Amino acid sequence: MSAEREGLVGELLRSLGQDPDREGLRDTPRRVSKTLEFLTSGDGVDPVAVLRGALFLAEADAMVLVRDVEFYSLCEHHLVPFYGRAHIAYVPDRHIVGLSKLARVVDALARRLQVQERLTTQVAEAIQAAVEPKGVGVVLEARHLCMMMRGVQKQTSEAVTSCMLGRFRTDARTRGEFLQLISRKQEI
Repeated sequence: MSAEREGLVGELLRSLGQDPDREGLRDTPRRVSKTLEFLTSGDGVDPVAVLRGALFLAEADAMVLVRDVEFYSLCEHHLVPFYGRAHIAYVPDRHIVGLSKLARVVDALARRLQVQERLTTQVAEAIQAAVEPKGVGVVLEARHLCMMMRGVQKQTSEAVTSCMLGRFRTDARTRGEFLQLISRKQEI
C-alpha cells in the first residue's frame, strides 16, 4: 500500500509540473505517504475503548475539566490541516476517567479526515458512551489553513464549535460554569 501511495504522490507531483526525480523532491513521495498514514491513523482506534481502559469508580459529582488540549487534523474537503485547542468537561456519575485519556481520544478522533463540527460531537459522544457521566461539554477552537492559505485568506479567523450533552445541555448553571472556566487564560 505504501509503494502504491508513493507512486500516486509522484504522479501528483508530475501533474503539477514538478519533477519528482529532482534532488529536493526525490524522497517527497515516501515522506508524504508516511505523513498521510500518521495523520489518518485514528481511523483504526476505538475512542470508547481508549476511555474504558482508564475508568475508575468514584463518588464525585464536581465538574472535571481539561482545557487547552492541542490537536491538529486534516480537513476532509481540502486535505490541509486545521489545528487548535479542545476544552473538555464532564460531571461524573459513578466513574471518573484518567485525564490523559481525554487528550488521547481527541488525538484519535482528530487523526482522521475530519470536519471540526463532527470532531466536536464525536469527542462528546465517546465520553458519554464510555464514562456515562451526568453530562459532557466539549468546545473546540481551531484555525483552518483552507481559510488562511486559499479562498478567503483570512489569517486570524477562528472557528468555534461546541457539543453539550446531559446536564451541560439542560442546566444553564453547569453550562455557564464550563464556559466561564474555559474563557479564563491564566498560567498555572
